[in-house]
Amino acid sequence: MSGKKKFGAFAGVFTPSILTILGVIMYMRLGWVVGNAGLIGAIIIIVIAHVIAVTTGLSVSSVATDKKIGAGGIYYVLSRSMGVPIGGSIGIAIYVGTAFSIALYLIGFAESFNSYFGFGMSVNDFRMTGTIALILLTALALISTSVALKAQFFILAAIIISLVSIFFGTPYHAPETVPLFSTEGSVPLEVVFAIFFPAVTGFTAGIAMSGDLEDPKKSIPSGTLIAIGVGLIVYLSLAIFIAYNINTEILKTDYNVLMKMALFAPAVVAGIWGATLSSALGGILGGPRILQAMSIDKVTPKIFGKGKGINNEPVNALFMVFIIAEAGILIGELDVIARVVSMFYLTAYGFINISYFLESWANPDFQPTFKIKRWIGLLGFIACFGVMFKLDIIAMIGALAVVGGLYFWLQRKEVHLQSNDVWRSVWENVVNKGLKKIDGKVDENSNWNPNIILFSGESKHQSYLLELSKTVSGRTGIVTNFKLILDRENDKPLRKTEQIIRDETFKELGIFARQIKVDNIYTGITNIASTFGFSGVEPNTVMMGWPKGLEGSEEYAKMTETLLHLDYNLLYLDFDRNTKFGNYQTVDLWWRETDSKNAEMMLNIARFIIAAPKWNNTSIRVLFVNNNNVDSTIIHTKITKLVEDLRVNVEIKIINNAVEQKPFYNIIKEQSKSTDLTLVGIPNYQIEKQTEFILKTNHLFEAIGSTLLVKAANNFNVLDLDFVKSE
Repeated sequence: MSGKKKFGAFAGVFTPSILTILGVIMYMRLGWVVGNAGLIGAIIIIVIAHVIAVTTGLSVSSVATDKKIGAGGIYYVLSRSMGVPIGGSIGIAIYVGTAFSIALYLIGFAESFNSYFGFGMSVNDFRMTGTIALILLTALALISTSVALKAQFFILAAIIISLVSIFFGTPYHAPETVPLFSTEGSVPLEVVFAIFFPAVTGFTAGIAMSGDLEDPKKSIPSGTLIAIGVGLIVYLSLAIFIAYNINTEILKTDYNVLMKMALFAPAVVAGIWGATLSSALGGILGGPRILQAMSIDKVTPKIFGKGKGINNEPVNALFMVFIIAEAGILIGELDVIARVVSMFYLTAYGFINISYFLESWANPDFQPTFKIKRWIGLLGFIACFGVMFKLDIIAMIGALAVVGGLYFWLQRKEVHLQSNDVWRSVWENVVNKGLKKIDGKVDENSNWNPNIILFSGESKHQSYLLELSKTVSGRTGIVTNFKLILDRENDKPLRKTEQIIRDETFKELGIFARQIKVDNIYTGITNIASTFGFSGVEPNTVMMGWPKGLEGSEEYAKMTETLLHLDYNLLYLDFDRNTKFGNYQTVDLWWRETDSKNAEMMLNIARFIIAAPKWNNTSIRVLFVNNNNVDSTIIHTKITKLVEDLRVNVEIKIINNAVEQKPFYNIIKEQSKSTDLTLVGIPNYQIEKQTEFILKTNHLFEAIGSTLLVKAANNFNVLDLDFVKSE
């Protein structure tokens, strides 16, 4: 590494950037821009383009000074801050944009070169000249990056001389009045902007050389921003000068008019050729380094990561750039290539800006030495996509689709680096603020949002319990499944990382899963119910399988008593192994006169059930046992009103039992024997009568299908039918 040649801000960042900024668009299209947009229109276009350039330059400079910068420029910065998927997808967009911009510069060179020497001016002639220039520049880059960079100083001198020659030139059919805005027959401003925009994209040429810089953290901000500032001054000055000294109609049609009005035409020719060739050379030097860095990170094929010599020159990546640039040259039309380049760069710049915004907002570890206001990144993001929308909405959608496709491809590829992922920081920040907001506002009568602690066990029908838990939790509810590992010999708990279960079944259902060691199942459940959760999203429901065979267990009775004391909603599923959930078409809700809070909870559960895909064709019945000879019409009316408030479409059935006085469970056996899922409330009873209740309930389960027993906590409302007062 000691023998590797390193460059400072001027040679490594400012020079390649300014040479690309003051390039083909300035010489070959700025007059055309002024002619079609008018002076004020041209100034607006230049300013808007530079707003994007300045915000992006500031954003990337700030991100670049936060951590060590390696080879790969913008790709390296983004991949280490936002993660490989977004860094790689934007890196590829920047890379392709850079490669196509080489074609843009060389076709511009071909236009001027062929015109000056009187060669053919057809598209094929431009393709031929551009291809020869590409081969020669690629050969120069292969010989030595250092030689190529040194050559830029001579080109910079040529550009300065050419600009002096233009400003001291004589007016060329100067207009009597300067058109301030576009005139009749002019090209639409959107098209003018799209063709002009590549003029301000040159600042990425310096950032792409990050791996060859002596001190990237200092060189990138200073070199980039000075280059953008100088470019803005030159473009505004030249636009004003052109508007006052050259006729508008000539500007629209003659791309070589600057050469004709200059004090010394050969100086302008030298400037045009130097600017176009140096800009192309900047892309030829920077593009392969982006591809090489991505290949080293396994984002792109590793063959492009191999380099040669002490400086690890990206030879293989250079040939790939050559192929893409040649494809652009074969398009042959500068204006078409310019519009393609604009879309790639605008997409990339938009994401660079939002990268900085998210990084500074969400990442507590973001401590750049070059500090700017956070809103600058957001402004740049809005400006980029606002301009893209105005330019070409179809192209914008296409660009976003390509970048989105690359993002998901890289996400599936699962490339991992020792880098920060800003999206994790964003979600942590959002969750943190959301929890504080939720915790700060207590609504005792708000809608039930389930947060379920699930003990599903490891039986053959575990998947059905998992499925139903997710169904009754609704779209926004949370389910956390706990696997209890009985271990009475080793009292050391599992490590925190070992407690997390990442199983495909849980992932598909959206269920969190944990495992912990316990020396007693019942105390384990009690301890979890007592301690699990945190402010804002406290668990409110415990769900498990129905405890057959535990009717005499004192430990089970004590656990139940504790759960009731903690005021949890309790859900017990008795799963019928033969009928399962049937055809997912019928649900019965049993409402007895003593069910006060359970009824409201069951109706809430019914709302979530019918919203689940498997249950979307379900018929729900509310069955009420009338033991006191109350008028059925009154009961039906009151239940209908309560059900309407909860927005659940149900069939209401009143079962008059005042005369026969059949046991409640016997009526359930008669009415729900073929129902796919039956919901029954657990009545208030003394814990010492648990054995009797469980045995009686077991007999019920033998006669009907899968059943969910419900015990509501105190936060549910009492749906009091109040029949006595109504009579």
